[in-house]
Amino acid sequence: MKIDIRDALRKAAVYANKGKAPYILSLALLALGFILVYLSPRSIPAFLVFATAAALPYFLEMRKPVKLALAVLVAVVLVPILGARNIFYLEVIFQIAVFSALALGLNIVVGFSGLLNFGYMAFYAVGAYLWAFFGSQQPFLLKAIPGTVPPGTPFFMAADWFYLFIFLGIIVAAVVGLILGLPVLRVRGDYLAIITLGFGEIVRQLANNLDKPVNLTNGPQGITPIQRPTLGPETVKFFNSIFEPLVGRPVTVNQFYNILFYLIALVVVIAAVIITYRLDDSKVGRAWTAIREDELAASAMGIPANKLKLGAFAVGASFAGAMGVLFAASRTFVSPESFNFLQSVSVLTMVILGGIGSIQGVIIGASVVIILNLQVLQSFSLFLSRLRQSDAYIPIINFYWRDLSNQLDPSKYQRLVFGIILILMMIYRPAGIFPAARRKRELKAHTQDGTNTGALFINGNGNGGAASETKEGDHA
Repeated sequence: MKIDIRDALRKAAVYANKGKAPYILSLALLALGFILVYLSPRSIPAFLVFATAAALPYFLEMRKPVKLALAVLVAVVLVPILGARNIFYLEVIFQIAVFSALALGLNIVVGFSGLLNFGYMAFYAVGAYLWAFFGSQQPFLLKAIPGTVPPGTPFFMAADWFYLFIFLGIIVAAVVGLILGLPVLRVRGDYLAIITLGFGEIVRQLANNLDKPVNLTNGPQGITPIQRPTLGPETVKFFNSIFEPLVGRPVTVNQFYNILFYLIALVVVIAAVIITYRLDDSKVGRAWTAIREDELAASAMGIPANKLKLGAFAVGASFAGAMGVLFAASRTFVSPESFNFLQSVSVLTMVILGGIGSIQGVIIGASVVIILNLQVLQSFSLFLSRLRQSDAYIPIINFYWRDLSNQLDPSKYQRLVFGIILILMMIYRPAGIFPAARRKRELKAHTQDGTNTGALFINGNGNGGAASETKEGDHA
């Protein structure tokens, strides 16, 4: 049965890549997905068709200029139009962009250099609080009671400084990454994971408690309001002249802000992808791979392992810093609870699900997790909520939907669903949805040798976990 399915899929792939078939198929599916979402803005199947159609050209044999043109069409034209019609779709895609950048940064640390990091959201928090502090009234409230703002308190900086702070967020987060990297140079495996976990919690607790004696972070109440970059009325009027005929109604200023933040996030993701590709195919990337495979052997070959590990922490942290600034401006509010340990685990889940070390894979992993979280589970919960408010029942067992407990809402079991998915992935596809070529070869070789592939979670050579620590305990 499996062989028949594989043969059918191979035949379909061959047919889809013949002549002009990939171009026709891509345009047809893209048009179909766009029309379905445009006419049914709340339909999950329509959104999934559009998302599949948008990703399909990457997997088909098409000329690169055509693929690039389709990507620009989808990202710059179709998504803003659909987002203006249903702002929830734009929020989903914005979250995909943000977490794709975070997953790409963590992939450099975990996937390229083999350093397990459980405190990655700390760098995200650094970028967010950087703009939250300087882009709000907080510098004038250092002696004020937390949660109080005297009338007439001005903002510390002009709103358009936001664009500069994206670059400052990159620099500051990279410096914090270096600070984290310095004390962990001598530890590996489980000990490294514990230190990064502690670092993430230290940053969150500092944000939670630095409201006394000087009110830097406003404590657990968070900082608000945070400024957004200015959108002049003439700019809004110009874009409305374009969007109003397409959307069918005037687009509000808040919707334009959502489109603006989505486009900025898209630029950051594109820059992160380019930088990651260049690093992966450079001397630095190959040195990271050597360190991941066997750090002692790499050091013996003359590779400066400590410097390169510091560089991995700094580069990975910089992506999170840029997205942290963007997050603070888009939400106009930050609090310590946005950067807890579970958020770091979620980003790590995206990396594992998509494929450790795979650039395309971590983006796919981020997309799957966000769509499952924001789109599928929440929409299913809303569907069950509507059933509870009706008189519908199941005839065979005579069960009324209004008697269904609220504790069974699917959105409350996100972690359970992710845990089940990870267990199944580790058993049936440990390399991830879209694994890196090197990773596939490693797993294939270890499978042929009878090695437990579960041990390859951190290092490609199976040196992760407690087994390696028995050999390297003197480094802790």
